[in-house]
Amino acid sequence: MTTLPRFLTLPRGSFFLFGPRGTGKTTWVRSMLPGALVVDLLKSEEYRRLSARPERLAERVRGAPAGSHVVIDEVQRVPELLNVVHSLMQSGRGHRFVLTGSSARKLRRGGVNLLAGRAALHTMHPFMAGELGSRFELGASLRLGTVPTVVDSDDPKSALAAYAALYVEQEVRAEGLARDVGSFSRFLEAVAFSHAATLNVSEVARECETSRSTVAGYLELLEDLLLAFRLPVFTRRAKRRLVSHPRFFYFDCGVFRSLRPAGPLDRPAEMDGAALEGLVAQHLRGWLAYSGSDARLHYWRTRGGAEVDFVLYGTPGLWAFDVMNSARVRPADLRGLAAFGGEYPEARRILLYRGEHRLVRRGVLCLPVGNFLPSLSPEQGLEDAAGL
Repeated sequence: MTTLPRFLTLPRGSFFLFGPRGTGKTTWVRSMLPGALVVDLLKSEEYRRLSARPERLAERVRGAPAGSHVVIDEVQRVPELLNVVHSLMQSGRGHRFVLTGSSARKLRRGGVNLLAGRAALHTMHPFMAGELGSRFELGASLRLGTVPTVVDSDDPKSALAAYAALYVEQEVRAEGLARDVGSFSRFLEAVAFSHAATLNVSEVARECETSRSTVAGYLELLEDLLLAFRLPVFTRRAKRRLVSHPRFFYFDCGVFRSLRPAGPLDRPAEMDGAALEGLVAQHLRGWLAYSGSDARLHYWRTRGGAEVDFVLYGTPGLWAFDVMNSARVRPADLRGLAAFGGEYPEARRILLYRGEHRLVRRGVLCLPVGNFLPSLSPEQGLEDAAGL
């Protein structure tokens, strides 16, 4: 896997590091902590030994020098290890633990010891454009996404095609998280049509020919596996009637494209537009995670149809972003941001589009998305990224 520098900085104490499979958690940890004791629960022998007797971990850790780092990869596979880790953290030998995971389901639902707040929570995301540097190319990122295991492959197209089978269905099978893997696979395709759109669970259930409760459970499973997320509606100080359904996104636009069936009736621009919104979404989420900002990401849509793709609200202020897969800015493209500005005049409003020039129209800053994404990094604020 690639050794490109990541925006995530090494925390001082013990911490959890969650992220989907293939996002480079293990590579990053081992590059940052080359001398750490590593316990890899993806190895069958390691998994069998520690799942049978979790206390064996204490024997290994006590044999390591005081104050050293201990890395436990995919800790959710043996949640009982957290009780041992908690005891070791209280032993006074100063060991610092790094606990990686690609699923929060067993940890959250099993009632296991989550270290009583002694370990911070951090997340790893697909590559951001700023991490890729000169390797970032907007068109390629829209087609293939930016998951490190795909980007770093000798054959990224084949690696992306295999991702769903290798990292999604395999995870579901291994953990016994869905009784009917075939039904879950059909759901993965059906819900891909809701990527970057308002999510209606009942409509997805009709498409899958299954119950609404089953689809609701599958959606929760996708989020537990960190493969998807939902954006809530921004309702702060709302004056207009707003929709109630969230928007749905796969965590990576390339994974979305690999899962969404394409046929002769599909318009390329429709998939490109959804992929572009997904790419912007994953960059904003990455920026929020790596910068440590307290801001939250939402979207805004009125019952009358006025919509803003992303609303970021918190210490950085109130920001509204619309994304257009077009090289021209038309008056109709500004309606959502204009309506939002009427409701929230203090908001910074930005339209990201596929053109080449910075423009200001109707009080909206229009930026080339291919310039904005590489400028987005945790070392600088949104103002710097937008050139304000």
